[in-house]
Amino acid sequence: MITPSRRPSIPTRLLDGRICAYDLSPDLRGVLAPTAEFRPLPDDEVKSHTVFADLQRAVYTTLNSVVCAAADGTELWRSDLRPLSDRLHGHWPGCALSLDEREVWVYRPDAMAGRNGPDRWVVLDARTGATVAGVDLETVGHGGQQYRNASDGHILLDVGEGQDGSVIYRAALDGAEVRLTRYPWPDRCLIDLAPDGRQFMTVDHGQADVAFHNYPAGDTTLVLTADAFGHEAEDAYIEWSGGYLTPDSALITIACEIDPEDDEDLDDDEREGHRHYHLDLLTREITEFPVTSHNSYDLTPLGDGTWLTSAPSGHPVRWPAH
Repeated sequence: MITPSRRPSIPTRLLDGRICAYDLSPDLRGVLAPTAEFRPLPDDEVKSHTVFADLQRAVYTTLNSVVCAAADGTELWRSDLRPLSDRLHGHWPGCALSLDEREVWVYRPDAMAGRNGPDRWVVLDARTGATVAGVDLETVGHGGQQYRNASDGHILLDVGEGQDGSVIYRAALDGAEVRLTRYPWPDRCLIDLAPDGRQFMTVDHGQADVAFHNYPAGDTTLVLTADAFGHEAEDAYIEWSGGYLTPDSALITIACEIDPEDDEDLDDDEREGHRHYHLDLLTREITEFPVTSHNSYDLTPLGDGTWLTSAPSGHPVRWPAH
């Protein structure tokens, strides 16, 4: 029996200038149509986006602002990231909603943006955009991925520092302060949180291995390299993709050279491909997971036994549990 997913976030995609939000009701499968759409203001180049559970508001970031917009396109509030940056590349502010949707957590890559200060993680009031709290980070990041833990309401942040590695933080709001914990690794990328919140998955920044950790302490419980999936280490590496299919199983992607016997129609340039694998975290049994995906990142496990890929239109395709 598959434990229902507690993953709280509504999937969104930016298509044709619109932020599209999708319903994940248990009976919906196949190509998903947007349940709600939000159109950013014409001059806003969206860098990250999320929507509220009632599908009445969306929050998105640009290089210099965090914006809350209604479904009819009305701007409800705008919080500028000051001082404004004149750098057009190399930094992507990110946003995420707290579990109760009262706050918006914003990762500010201020160092790369040239704002004469360290990176910042700030919390905004979701109703007004006013700053509630903030904390300096010890990173010089390009962008950051945020994950909500449905078991305790904490937010996890993975800051990507390019060739310098990746840093993972955990935080919670305590009044007007952010209680911040930094995990000890400078070179592990956070891939996913288990839907029950009790563990998380990382991949080595150099893509040498995939690891699983207890939450919140971060103790490593399992490490696997490419050879565990039947590949020679010199010919394959772990991709920064995959995640939890259920609380007790994960999907892992291996970038590898495709054997000509597997597909005789491929030319030499196309033989660099990928394979997806299913890992049972209880028995540690590994089996190949037959998914057709456009690239090694076009696979999003949802934690309830289903997963998403992309249709040619760009809209997600939801696949049923095996």
